[in-house]
Amino acid sequence: MSLSHPIGDMVARIRNGQNAGKETVTVPNSKLRAAVLAVLKEEGFIEDFRNEKIDEHRSNLVIVLKYVGGNGAIQEISVVSKPGRRVYSGAAKMPRVLNGLGVSIVSTPHGVMTDHKARLMNVGGEVLCKVI
Repeated sequence: MSLSHPIGDMVARIRNGQNAGKETVTVPNSKLRAAVLAVLKEEGFIEDFRNEKIDEHRSNLVIVLKYVGGNGAIQEISVVSKPGRRVYSGAAKMPRVLNGLGVSIVSTPHGVMTDHKARLMNVGGEVLCKVI
């Protein structure tokens, strides 16, 4: 199955799964998705994720959602850069989410990282999504 926007699909599945109270959510595997999930895990928005092989050529990422006091750890997650309108930002003009309370996930030449880390490393890139 071909997707026109894999990050948007993953974000929608995480949001819908958390709103439905699911423990895990499954998305098709890719290096970019795994890198975004690693940032979400590092920032404490998800419990964990793992690679689950389907057959010789395909695999899925199983995302274990995190809940705090019955509520989801992710209050809001949305896509910033879309296929019709890519959003790029330099290090100096990197957007802040809720003045630093949330994070933007950025794809840079040095890998996928948070907006804070990108500012510290003085690199810019494509702003993929924002999480609160």
